[in-house]
Amino acid sequence: MSPPSPSSSLQGDKAPDVDFTNPETAFGNKSLFELIRSYTIFRLCTIGPLVRNADKVLTFTRTVFGGTLTDAVVKQTFFKHFCGGETVDDLRPCIGLLNANGINGILDYAAENAPDDAIVTSSQDQNVDVNQPARTYDYSSEDQCDHHVEIFKTCISAVKEVTPHGFAALKITALGNPLLLERMSTAIVESARLFDKFDKSGNGLITVANFEQAYREIFTDAEERLPDLIPRLDANGDGLIDYIEWSKLLKPQDLPRLVENCVNKHGPLSVACPNPEELELMIRMRARLFDIAECAAEHNVRLLIDAEQTYYQPAIDNLTISLMKTFNTGDIPVVFNTYQCYLKDAATRVEIDLDRAQRNNYRFAAKLVRGAYMVAERQRAKDMGYESPIQDTIEDTHNCYNNLTRKLIKNQHIDKSGGEVMVASHNKESIEKAVELLQELGVGKEESGVHFAQLLGMRDDLSFNLGNAGYSAMKYVPYGKVEEVLPYLIRRAQENSDITAGMGQEIIMIEKELKRRVGISSSSS
Repeated sequence: MSPPSPSSSLQGDKAPDVDFTNPETAFGNKSLFELIRSYTIFRLCTIGPLVRNADKVLTFTRTVFGGTLTDAVVKQTFFKHFCGGETVDDLRPCIGLLNANGINGILDYAAENAPDDAIVTSSQDQNVDVNQPARTYDYSSEDQCDHHVEIFKTCISAVKEVTPHGFAALKITALGNPLLLERMSTAIVESARLFDKFDKSGNGLITVANFEQAYREIFTDAEERLPDLIPRLDANGDGLIDYIEWSKLLKPQDLPRLVENCVNKHGPLSVACPNPEELELMIRMRARLFDIAECAAEHNVRLLIDAEQTYYQPAIDNLTISLMKTFNTGDIPVVFNTYQCYLKDAATRVEIDLDRAQRNNYRFAAKLVRGAYMVAERQRAKDMGYESPIQDTIEDTHNCYNNLTRKLIKNQHIDKSGGEVMVASHNKESIEKAVELLQELGVGKEESGVHFAQLLGMRDDLSFNLGNAGYSAMKYVPYGKVEEVLPYLIRRAQENSDITAGMGQEIIMIEKELKRRVGISSSSS
């Protein structure tokens, strides 16, 4: 996919009706102590060696001072800054403060148990937006996955109870063996490659004649299967089959029957085919996911499905689309999929999924982020000898993000699709452009179906100014026991070191507010 041209980026003729330079609105709710704590934490996050070795520092302090004292210090510093609390009751003051400033919560039970071989990354070699959470669940057993279902249901109940206009975050790798998701993703990718083999012209459309010819070359059951298969693939009878029609009937669970009649029993499609045990595990994982979504729908709570690594993402997309078809048919979409715009295929995937939603009469809902696994994705591509899925430059990522934001907002309000979009970004320019576009289209803030989200403890200059201006502002609010959330806190610090390096905008804003509090003019410093 070629990068979007700069001329197609978001553009607006009006200045946004929200002032992101106002430190009093952004930080006026904080006490002087809280401001100083925030400033100190951000400064610490700019010390690269300290952040990179945070886990070793914690291990050292636990050894020297003990776990109780270490956890107590962490709880009063990093934990209070980045997390909403340990329990649902602890969340109430945090959410109450957000609500008072026009901000709703996205609750995320943030306990993270990354296995030794988990890929843990930060966005250190590019200024990539870090708003996409990047935690990794360890898979231990099916019982553990069932336990995660109950945790997510508790989170949904908490949203209903403390922030009824908010969201619950869901990470699908918590509901099944990640290796199973990778196998499932491989099967989906090989199914897509099979479509490319059938698509002789390369234009994304297969004629029925070409389909019949290619099918006879690859499979041995053409006489038996084709009379039933072609009417299902060419449902509208136009003599053409596109990828959306193809993928509707070629899911991972369909592969065993397909490859049974494959000429090449050792080809990539046969290798990717799930075995009976894997199929059973896929069914159980899907049942867990639908159980959670049903709970969310019953509580009128929306779900944000997190994006993950590219080798899991095709399976995650497949499962999320299944949820959308079931739960996004009402006036308000329940399920949002997440698209990482630092991926080269992000725009293509959005285009296909948007088309699929329109054809199947459900509401498309997307959360746009820049991305959270860049370093690991590039390293994996290098190690395994395939092209990196990451955009070549940060400008390509910015353009992709802004173009997709514009596309989805216009799709909502010009094409009247009834979908929704969450602009989950710490990038001030992207948010300003989205606000300008809403003004340009004359869309009311409350009816826009456009949400803006940042992580708790970061970019309050964006969130609080948006909320106080009447936009749908959100904060990603993690919670959980201190000792369980420590890996999450380390991740936050590692990511935050990237965006605050070199006197970041938020540090400057806090400095301005501190000077305002003590009566020092910014111009005099």
